[in-house]
Amino acid sequence: MDLNALTDFALVAANGGLGKASRASGRSKATLSRRIADLEEQLGVRLIERSARGLKLTEAGQMLVDRTEGPMHEVADAMTSAREGLSVPRGRLRIASPVLFSQLAMGRICAEFCAAYPEVNCEVVADDRLVDLVEEQFDAAIRINPSPDSSLVGRCFAKDRLVVVAAPSVPMPKPGKGKVSPVPGVVSTSFQGGNWTLDDGRLVVEPIPRLRLSSFLMIRDAAVAGAGAALIPQSIAWNQLTRGELVQWGMVSGVEVALWVLHTSRRLPAPKVRAFVEFMCEQYPQGSLVLDG
Repeated sequence: MDLNALTDFALVAANGGLGKASRASGRSKATLSRRIADLEEQLGVRLIERSARGLKLTEAGQMLVDRTEGPMHEVADAMTSAREGLSVPRGRLRIASPVLFSQLAMGRICAEFCAAYPEVNCEVVADDRLVDLVEEQFDAAIRINPSPDSSLVGRCFAKDRLVVVAAPSVPMPKPGKGKVSPVPGVVSTSFQGGNWTLDDGRLVVEPIPRLRLSSFLMIRDAAVAGAGAALIPQSIAWNQLTRGELVQWGMVSGVEVALWVLHTSRRLPAPKVRAFVEFMCEQYPQGSLVLDG
């Protein structure tokens, strides 16, 4: 297939007609019309219906636009970078990120990223749902412990641990082999029971729910207020632990939380995506996640 013909077809489709496409590109209407006719002959289908009112995409033409629009932009970006002899991050960078991480970190991170790369504009969507990067037109996603997916690649930029904490006023049970200690608990709304095993079995506690809350920040703040023991990411408790507002009873055994920045593997990684992946890893050089808030 002639890539130039495909490019001209996309130009005409985007501008809604030969005249507008000609004015936008500086190329003659005759050349654009001939390229589209050549493309239709190669494919064996009509892509555009011509009438007195102008041009209208056929069903096959609309399908071709939908399937090639993204890749054509990527090829154009790659050709621009090659002509310039360097890869300059530019354009809109759309990122999906978990709600908690977005609230506590992404505002600062994206402000610093845009300051470092002034030709990039960031858009962050805070969503705990696993978005489809291709269908929903995201350039990158932050995910926690992502499942293996051949369509996505990326890097782990930080790790976290789940810890059980409580205010100093809440007595910590004494460790004992085979002993399960009931304690007042502040748990998530999805909690369905079960014990918290800490430090490879050194301490096992059974949380008796007193409060059920839908976010880790609420759970942490309720624990600070003395409502009971709570299971939360260590990254959001550093300040409270340092100030003595919380006491860490132990880490949940066998559970590690890894944060990854991912992008689609089938796409040419645009300079803005490559720069963002590197930037995220530079934010946590020790690999440990610490969040303010």
